[in-house]
Amino acid sequence: MKIRNVMLCLCSLLLSLSVSAKTFTVGVALANFDLNFVSILRTQMQAELKASQLNSQFVDAKGDVALQVQQVDDFINQGVDAIILNPVDTQGVLPMITAAKNAGIPLIFVNRKPEVKLPADMAYVGSDSALGGEMQMEALAKKMNYKGNVAILMGALSNEEARERTRAVEAVIAKYKDMKVIEKQSAKWQRNEAVDVVSSWLLNQRPIDAIAANNDEMAIGAIMALNQAKNEKILVAGIDGTPDGQQFVKNGKMTLTIFQDAKGQATGAVQVAKALLEKQKVQEFNWIPYQTITPENYAQFAAK
Repeated sequence: MKIRNVMLCLCSLLLSLSVSAKTFTVGVALANFDLNFVSILRTQMQAELKASQLNSQFVDAKGDVALQVQQVDDFINQGVDAIILNPVDTQGVLPMITAAKNAGIPLIFVNRKPEVKLPADMAYVGSDSALGGEMQMEALAKKMNYKGNVAILMGALSNEEARERTRAVEAVIAKYKDMKVIEKQSAKWQRNEAVDVVSSWLLNQRPIDAIAANNDEMAIGAIMALNQAKNEKILVAGIDGTPDGQQFVKNGKMTLTIFQDAKGQATGAVQVAKALLEKQKVQEFNWIPYQTITPENYAQFAAK
């Protein structure tokens, strides 16, 4: 009888240890691996998940909303413990929120803020899109001595980031009587698309004094178009502070960029996911601050 009791206690102890030692799995659904900023997010999240001893699966939606919805459903069917989501369309997230909520799986949005109210066990980690646009245009307006014509390169309009940054840029310009927006077009976050858009503006001899791009990749595309046209007069500003963007600031081609901390967002998303898995309370919105990068201070951002 004593031996039997000892064996029962031992089995109970081993079962308890196996439950407490469970390794959680986090599914990470990203909008598009090919986007520079998303690539930085991905690399940092992989490192942070490993350091946090969390298993992970990464999937690429390739910019396809329907594919991303299916990928999130697949994660749920596979039984992942939490999902980190960088949405393709910030207005099209409700099916994924509903599915995760019904399955009781924590859902953490990163970088792109969903445009719906989040239920409990869901959170957003990222930066305030409007503030990024405001900081960019205020700094650019100062460089322009608060006068001149501005062209805006917008990201994909399915993203809250693109719409809010653009709205904020326009609001800053509206404050100054000697400034106005004369062109505004989407280049879908892409460098090559921006080359084509800006080349068309130049071909049509638009009197542009500065270009405010919603991200660094489009700003770099604008600079490439300006270089091809041998135009060194137009100021160009970006947002993100990617390594490529910082290099263009360093060499004087980009007037300034607004540093959006991709590594900070990635680390924050993993930390929030871990907290939710451990049944801790988290804030609905977890803001990562912006900073302005100029030729005078770019060196301090090189390692970030």
